[in-house]
Amino acid sequence: MEHEETVDVVASGASETYPSQVGSLKKGGYCVLRGHPVKIMEIATAKVGKHGSAKAKITGIDVFTSNKYEEIHPTSHNIDVPNISRIDYTLVDIARDGFVSLMDDAGNTKEDLKLPEDEEGAKIRDLFENGATVSVTVMKAMGQERIMAGKEI
Repeated sequence: MEHEETVDVVASGASETYPSQVGSLKKGGYCVLRGHPVKIMEIATAKVGKHGSAKAKITGIDVFTSNKYEEIHPTSHNIDVPNISRIDYTLVDIARDGFVSLMDDAGNTKEDLKLPEDEEGAKIRDLFENGATVSVTVMKAMGQERIMAGKEI
């Protein structure tokens, strides 16, 4: 009797995160809570109880949506930490629909991001519309990208 195996290939996301011990996390650092990359705003550690290990209550703000997430983990366990990259681009144009044209130092263009609809986005738009050359910082984590900051150069 022959066996036929089928293997489903899916993206593991291994390159998007790396493990780190919960006890080594620091306020201001990053981790993944409920599947979202967050900046750690608060981390409180409870002492070892009669039923096991010390626990850490982690409170974080999603780096893309600003939503707040909380989780409790044993300090001896591992938690995922997102690989975060920041790349600076020169702002070339802002389309009517809010999408931007960006160019990196090598002359490669990127046109798949929208200007954020917050104070930072308004600041970037004002600088650009007043004739300034604007540099924007794009943060990338776990397959998501967002314009985080802009400044005149």
